[in-house]
Amino acid sequence: MKPRIGIIPGEPGGIGPELIAKLLNDTETCAKADILLIGDQHLFEQGQTQAGMDFAMTRCDGWKDEWTTLPGFALHPMDTINPDDVTISEVTYAGGHSALSNLNCALEMARDGIIDAIMFGPFNKVGLIEAGLGHEDELHYMAEFLGVESYISELNTLNGIWTSRVSSHIPLKDVHSFINEHRISEAVDLLDKTLRRSGVERPRLSVAALNPHAGDNGNFGMEEIEVIIPAVKKLQHKQVNVDGPWPSDTVFLKAKAGEVDGIITMYHDQGQIALKLMGFDRGVTVQGGIPFPVTTPAHGTAFDIAGSGTADVGATREAFLIACDMVSHWEKAAQ
Repeated sequence: MKPRIGIIPGEPGGIGPELIAKLLNDTETCAKADILLIGDQHLFEQGQTQAGMDFAMTRCDGWKDEWTTLPGFALHPMDTINPDDVTISEVTYAGGHSALSNLNCALEMARDGIIDAIMFGPFNKVGLIEAGLGHEDELHYMAEFLGVESYISELNTLNGIWTSRVSSHIPLKDVHSFINEHRISEAVDLLDKTLRRSGVERPRLSVAALNPHAGDNGNFGMEEIEVIIPAVKKLQHKQVNVDGPWPSDTVFLKAKAGEVDGIITMYHDQGQIALKLMGFDRGVTVQGGIPFPVTTPAHGTAFDIAGSGTADVGATREAFLIACDMVSHWEKAAQ
């Protein structure tokens, strides 16, 4: 049985609609899943125009119809934004409202078993906040929407390298206050579980240090000695395949050489800079801790090229494939 993937266009004024059109014209990739498009029909048509590509859509009620058997791509039509209100390359309340409304529908469908996973085009956080997101990012919004109370974190992946974060969307000056054994353990456990759900049977994990040279035996900070090393040892006693802390300027060399599958970073840019330098056009974000796979390209809405037809579909394709892989391994990893 194929994975059932729900796809939403993301921010209407960004490159999301174009990327979805390019993905849907990759017949070999799309054949790996049954796809339900969730969103305004004119947004998907807008993407076709921008990409210079065409695909057939069949309107349906995703809640009631046997949409997997329909010709072309099944479309659960939404009415979230008037075509005249779509403003390319601009942040608007209307754009944020559209993206949030389509996300809500997709979350409800995944929660109710209509689809197995969600892949979304890039969001613009400013637009989402203007439209009532009420959180620092879409992950925390999803968690509240679904009633998730366990640990959550954005995970990023590129070329088989995965990262999780002990802290995320906070000021750099506040990072040290988030570094404790509990959060490190949660970040390691989440990455271990997610990698298993993506098909890695026994993930090899490394923890990055917080301070330069991993603290240099306390000369450049005590967090490694007092917090990170004890946390890693406790995880090792639980048979988690993890080591560290490793200096953050060398730990990614281990991953690039294929020696580890995942790296637990202490803060947002510690992992993001490394991954994006290795392949900005292929990076994927996975919403870790949500009870079904949710993926998106790791780049943003790219207002500077929106509407030009030049957006690179690489990361969107990878996000789709990772969602498919995670669905196929999800139940087995949970056992």
